[in-house]
Amino acid sequence: MISSQKKQHSARWQHMEHLTNSLHEAYVTLLCHQSMILAMNSSSVDPLQQYETQLEVTKKSFKMVFGLPSFDKGTFQTSDEDVKDLEILYRDILNLFEDTILILVSKDLYKLQILKTSIDAPCLGVLAAELSLLCSHADASVTQQASLGMYYLLCIAKHQSADSQRDNPTKQYEHGNHCFLTSDSEFRPEVLQQDKTKLAQCIGQSLSPSLLTDFMLHLLMKLSTSDQETASKAATVLKLTLKYHAQKVTRVCQMVDTIYKQLKENSSHFMKDILLEVVTLLAQMLPKGVVFQLMYYPVPADNALMLMWQAVGSEPQVAPQVLKEILLVLKDKPWEVEDTMQEGRCFILDVTNMMPLAASQALCMLLPMGSYKKTVAQFFPEILMALMFQLLYISQLRVQPQDRPIYAREGLRILLNCSGLQEVDTALKQKYCWSHICQTYYYQDGVNLIARTLCEYNFPQFPETLYYLHKILVQGPRRSEEHIIIVIFFIKILDKFFKDPLPELFLVLLRNWINDSNPEISKLSLQKITSMAPVVHKIENVRSLLTSILDAFGSKDETVVTQALLTLRRLVDKLDKVNYSSLCTGIASSYFHLMDHCSGNVRSLAIRHLAELIKGVSQHTSTLKHVLGGFAPFILCLEDRDTRVVSACKHTLAICDSQLEWSISTLFKEENYNFELVVLSICNNLLLSHESCITYLTCDALGFLGSSQVHLRRAAVILLGYLAELGGHLLFRDEIEVLIEATERMLQDEDSQVQELAEITHDLLKKIAHRPRSTTIKHAFQRLFKFSYTKEMKHLYNWQGTTWTVLNREEKEDQQPLYLPLDPPPASDL
Repeated sequence: MISSQKKQHSARWQHMEHLTNSLHEAYVTLLCHQSMILAMNSSSVDPLQQYETQLEVTKKSFKMVFGLPSFDKGTFQTSDEDVKDLEILYRDILNLFEDTILILVSKDLYKLQILKTSIDAPCLGVLAAELSLLCSHADASVTQQASLGMYYLLCIAKHQSADSQRDNPTKQYEHGNHCFLTSDSEFRPEVLQQDKTKLAQCIGQSLSPSLLTDFMLHLLMKLSTSDQETASKAATVLKLTLKYHAQKVTRVCQMVDTIYKQLKENSSHFMKDILLEVVTLLAQMLPKGVVFQLMYYPVPADNALMLMWQAVGSEPQVAPQVLKEILLVLKDKPWEVEDTMQEGRCFILDVTNMMPLAASQALCMLLPMGSYKKTVAQFFPEILMALMFQLLYISQLRVQPQDRPIYAREGLRILLNCSGLQEVDTALKQKYCWSHICQTYYYQDGVNLIARTLCEYNFPQFPETLYYLHKILVQGPRRSEEHIIIVIFFIKILDKFFKDPLPELFLVLLRNWINDSNPEISKLSLQKITSMAPVVHKIENVRSLLTSILDAFGSKDETVVTQALLTLRRLVDKLDKVNYSSLCTGIASSYFHLMDHCSGNVRSLAIRHLAELIKGVSQHTSTLKHVLGGFAPFILCLEDRDTRVVSACKHTLAICDSQLEWSISTLFKEENYNFELVVLSICNNLLLSHESCITYLTCDALGFLGSSQVHLRRAAVILLGYLAELGGHLLFRDEIEVLIEATERMLQDEDSQVQELAEITHDLLKKIAHRPRSTTIKHAFQRLFKFSYTKEMKHLYNWQGTTWTVLNREEKEDQQPLYLPLDPPPASDL
């Protein structure tokens, strides 16, 4: 017994001697290291070499300090003074090391990077992960040490965080002679050791977001260990921490990627279940980060990715956030690049932007899930249009559809089927819509067919779809190709569910689209407005609507102008007389402007519609006067090279013959038709009934002298000649001078026929300018003979269309003087 006690006493003295020697050696070595660092700081050694040397010295000092034997004064049987001396030496060593570090960085702050953690030195997060596993170790002594270590670690982390500056420590926990401040008794080692939930909560509260992410990533890696007990412990702590503090994770993408890689490594069923539970927890708290990372992976999805999407979709609570993130990605276009590895021009999808395809693929997996049924119904319009846009983008790609799965198309079909619209899907399949929808030439027709089929089957999602379409239409500009898809759907829905005049809320959109930069949208709007003709009298502010249609006459697209003409005609046919008569002048003016249009179809249609307008206003003298005042373009169109236009002119003159009693119908027969004769007859009739129109006709004819079409210039010169000859007495001298100057310029025209016609008109105008002009006599005879006397004139030009003859000057001099309708006849005739 005595021998045993002696041996124990000897061992203790040896241990104390070893400790004393170790402490002294460490202190001396640290002094040497500090001297070396000081010397280098004041030397001219190369900075890189200085940094590397000081780093090595610092590493040695670190290993020495933290490799010292443990010190517990209860194990020593010596005087208290000796123990106190050892404690002081311990403290001096730590202070010396701290001073050395401060000296190191005091001069050159860049050397602070020495204190960053290296690959081999675990940071607090990783260390916390390891300690958390040991806190439930089977060996009680290990558990006690681990919980104590975790306590110290959490205290350090707590005081390092910015929040510690605002804490007000109120309690103390003592262990031995060491005292640590803490604001929460839950940090106590015995608590951390016994309650995993408290452990997870304390770790989450104490570690900074970056350290907490390191903690979780390390536990994730532990899940792949071959020791199932360790993996189970890691899973428990990880899930508890995520449950309470997932929102603090800063590198969600890295965590998701770690899980994805582990799932691809043929993990056990136990591990797969745990990993997928982690995905679900992450998706609950951080859906945006999880969803975006999952859409980053290549298309098509492998088994690991499919499992992760299923895990994301297992929680209905986060379904709205998940779908919102997917819809956000679907706003983008998939890209394509030229494949330089292939001969010739070959295009492939750009792997840098496959996310829109991945988003469509994700919808194919999520939409059928029962947990998403309610949310899919809520997001039906958004998903519908997003997939339609993706189909549009795919149809624009030069990569052929057969080269890849068309997830947008399949997603759209799944959406219909899981929304109770199986009949719509079947009908579209029977009409071969799905097989052609991605072809560029068919896409717009396909969209039209889908919208029409939905309406035919009275899809119950109509109200929310209409509301969504209206919302995105008023939000502002989108890509032009997207805009037309929205308009097609919107108008088709309006066609189906609104029979009466549209509310102003919707009508204002149609009115704005009439003059849209996209001609297809303009035509769609005009077609919809045409269908409203039967109830046009019920439309509020119909004048504004008709004005917008008239503005469309200025479109550069011929089909838009044609549709605008047809729409206007349908509307005015049903318009009340008050509104109609007030708009006639403006409508007629618009028709006249179109008679110089480059399209023969537009010109002929405008002339025929003018005939209908004349028929409608023939009894309204004042309105008719304004209409006839713009007749010059119409008269010139009699010389049009398009037979459709000439035919329309003859039809309109036939209306004038019947409605205005012009008696010129016999002039339209082929054997009798002569342009000069018709012009003379029209001018005579206008002069007798609406003499003030002569001035307006003259002004308009002057404008056509500069036309780019030679036949219009020829006809304008002829018309000016007859207007001057018949109504010259109505023109002031300065007006005649203007006409003379204008015709002089035409003498230099590039067309020789125009030159010769202009010469005749120019001579005629000079004669008129030299005639005596008495206003009193003119008005007297004007009143006397206005309705009773007209004398036929001989042809001035002998114009025969494309072939004509000019009378020589001798023949003209031998002709009898011409009597004009308003000139006084000879006394013998009276």
